[in-house]
Amino acid sequence: MTKPTHLKVALVQQSNTDNAQDNMAKSIAGIRDAASQGAKLIVLQELHLSLYFCQTEDVDVFDLAETIPGPSTDTLGALAKELNVVIVSSLFEKRATGLYHNTAVVLETDGSIAGKYRKMHIPDDPGFYEKFYFTPGDLGFEPIQTSVGKLGVLVCWDQWFPEAARLMAMAGAEILIYPTAIGWDPRDEKDEQTRQKDAWVISQRAHAVANGVPVISCNRVGHESDPSAQSKGIQFWGNSFIAGPQGEILAEANNSDEQLLVVELDQARSENIRRIWPYLRDRRIDHYQDLTKIYRD
Repeated sequence: MTKPTHLKVALVQQSNTDNAQDNMAKSIAGIRDAASQGAKLIVLQELHLSLYFCQTEDVDVFDLAETIPGPSTDTLGALAKELNVVIVSSLFEKRATGLYHNTAVVLETDGSIAGKYRKMHIPDDPGFYEKFYFTPGDLGFEPIQTSVGKLGVLVCWDQWFPEAARLMAMAGAEILIYPTAIGWDPRDEKDEQTRQKDAWVISQRAHAVANGVPVISCNRVGHESDPSAQSKGIQFWGNSFIAGPQGEILAEANNSDEQLLVVELDQARSENIRRIWPYLRDRRIDHYQDLTKIYRD
């Protein structure tokens, strides 16, 4: 496929409720708005059809999972075809009974599924008990070929690992995309909240710099209560952003509101940046063997 030199991209930052139909309607409205502004690639946040249910461990939550292909990909595929856009969605995938994944799926402009990515790094921390729900991905770090280019789609916790971004870039990814659900513990001090958010932004901007590609990071926003009442819930910090291949911020949402970001990317810039900052050329793979170890004792 021939990728466009200039590509309008968008992300939809939204708040969620426990009503999946309402959440889907909100995502669809954001997609339609983005398409009306000329966006050809539209990114949704992690698990955009539900609350972030991983605050607790509850077997009944598995009822939310669906197959891929399934109802949501059918709906979004039809929308992608109608609007002639590429959509990146994030779903709770039921692969088989007792086998579930946190999966990003890409819908092509003809309505077909261009590919999917199953989240590889699965956290297990207070308020983020994802290992209870998700089996680690088995599709590897493989970009998804689309009509708008090769997309390096990763999910949330993956964004903290430079290895994931590098492997996607080495496989030809032209844009790194991170559907995300991350927020603060409301009990944290303001200074600590700022440090956490800044670290999150810095790490992803660094992926753009180190690989010479744009980054699209789409986070949810708003407070979601802990169903167990054992904590104060999570205040999702939004702050979704789009960065260029030198890590420059092209658009950035705030921490409190539902927002749509639309930006035109100059795809030729990545080529130029990689020429003046040739990180791939100067990698010393003959001395990187220890990266395959968990730790050097």
